[in-house]
Parts: sequence; structure tokens; C-alpha cells
Amino acid sequence: MKRNILITGGAGFIGSHLVRLMVNKYPEYQIFNLDKLTYAGNLANLADVEDKPNYTFIKEDICNFEAVRAIFEENKIDAVIHLAAESHVDRSIEDPFSFAQTNVLGTLSLLQAAKWQWKDNFEGKLFYHVSTDEVYGALGEDGFFVETTPYKPHSPYSASKASSDHFVRAFHDTYGLPVVVSNCSNNYGSYQFPEKLIPLFINNIRQNKPLPVYGKGENVRDWLYVEDHARAIDVIFHNGKVGETYNIGGFNEWKNIDLIKVLIKVVDKELGRLEGASEKLITYVKDRAGHDLRYAIDSSKLKNELGWEPSLQFEEGIEKTVRWYLQNQDWLDNVTNGEYQNYYEKMYKNR
Repeated sequence: MKRNILITGGAGFIGSHLVRLMVNKYPEYQIFNLDKLTYAGNLANLADVEDKPNYTFIKEDICNFEAVRAIFEENKIDAVIHLAAESHVDRSIEDPFSFAQTNVLGTLSLLQAAKWQWKDNFEGKLFYHVSTDEVYGALGEDGFFVETTPYKPHSPYSASKASSDHFVRAFHDTYGLPVVVSNCSNNYGSYQFPEKLIPLFINNIRQNKPLPVYGKGENVRDWLYVEDHARAIDVIFHNGKVGETYNIGGFNEWKNIDLIKVLIKVVDKELGRLEGASEKLITYVKDRAGHDLRYAIDSSKLKNELGWEPSLQFEEGIEKTVRWYLQNQDWLDNVTNGEYQNYYEKMYKNR
């Protein structure tokens, strides 16, 4: 079956892994990657598929409704997988307006364009919205987030994602738009912008820079290998039930300080240093405002109904991730000095 699928944010961390999977696995699909190419969008992440006949890159802002509507019409888009978002909590605390603009109004722009293009003939159409576990708020020492957990966001980032989730469900309930939503835990793996904990700390350990740890490092997160997340999205896109929500987690809870010590151990080993030598780089800093203590996802629904489960144990995933960053230091250096943004000019401007 031929499909024209629009993936938003496809040049980002999770998006690039999903685009790669879909382009390679489904040659009969036309995959359109819509990305504004902000600081975290990097087309070099997709150099291995950029010349595939079933892949097209479109540089545009999802908040530009008229441009988005034209993209739907010109390419006869019949499905959307929406990942484009501002996602870094610290940035949201400094600039909540940009998070509301992209995450809320950008999602609304896509929903309106989909409704307009499909004109109430929703057969075979799907709007898949990718969200986060942070919309649920925080857990105590026990319990897990399930799909029916009430929303209680605590940061501007999670509040903006919660709002976008509500708009998606409202379009389903009001207009009958076929939607599905997934909420995932913290992702890790290759091609992640190094403002996030794991690539940041790998890079800092490599360069003997301080490792800033919020508070006492006791915050707990569930970690999901990004390629497993892309597989889950694939499964939900093809087999999920319209109107449903699916939680995607890695079944890997770690205190931040314990995770950091594992990272140090693996990186030191790969660099030929004494085990734990880089623990001296740990620097405790003032805790983040509104820092949730614990997130943990129950993915039983996804496993029981659709047969998905993580493929990697955390230790194996961390070792693969560390090796990738250490073997791709040019990528890290280009990202951290901004040179990666020249890739678009070189590869696409004159096409």
C-alpha cells in the first residue's frame, strides 16, 4: 500500500531514527521530513538516506499554517507522525513563549491542515502525536504512569506538551479526526543533541570538563533506547487503535547519580583510563526549578496489545551509545560549534 507520510521534526534526535527506519523498511511509502532546522535539527543525521527515492526533505516551520496546508495539498499527505517540538526543560524555564508557540500552536497548525486536507473523509488517514511522560507530573517512590494517569505538568515544557495532547484528543472528539497518542520516557542513543544528560556527560568526560549534577542526583528517570522507541512508533502507527494512547518505556529506572557513575565507568574504560577516574569531575549544582523527583512508565498495554518490548538491556544500550559518540567526535564537535547548520546550505539550497 502506498502512503504519503509527513514526519515532523525528522532531522532531530528521535525523528531522524524514525525517518531512517521508515525510509528503509517501507520503500513503497513516500516519507516527507518537515523540519525547521533549529539548533537541534541536523540533516547530517540522515546523510545515509537523503538520496533515497522515497525520501523528501522540506524546510519549514510547523507554525506557518498556510505553508503547512500547501505541503499537505501538494504532496497528498494521508498520515502524519508529529515529533517536532521544543523539548529541553531548562530552555523552557528561560523562554516559555517559544515552547507554547511551537508545541501548542504548531500542533494546532498541523491538526487544522490535516482536517482541511482530509475534508472529513478520514478513511485510511492517521494523525500520530508523539508526546512525553512529563505531562503526568511526578511520582513518589512507588507506582508507574499508565495511560489513564491524570495530567499534572510541572514545567513550561511539560505544560506545552500537555496542551498539545489535549488539542489532538479534542480534534478526535469534536471532528472525528483519526488520532493516536504515545507518551515516552527519556530517550538515549546516537545523534542526540549534547544539551541532554547522556551525550553532554560523555562529551564532558572525554574533555575532562565538570559534570553538573542537579541537587544530590537523586531524581529518577526511566530510560528508553531511541531505536526501540522508533520501533514502537512503527508498531503503533500500523497497528494501534484510533483514539487510544500508548505509553512507551524502557523498564529502566535509574537515579541520575547512579546513571552518571555508569557513564563514567564505561567512558573511562573506552578511553583507557582507570575505572572511576572521572568521578572527580562530578559537580553538584543548585537544583532545577520544579524538578520532578521520579518518572516511571508502565508499557504493559503496548506489550500486551501490540507485542512491543525493548530489545536492549540498559547496560548494553549505554555501551553502544558511548562507543558511537566516542567514534563520531567530528559529529559532536560540529554540533557543539554550530557548523552542522552549514550542511543544509551545502546539500539543499541549490537543489
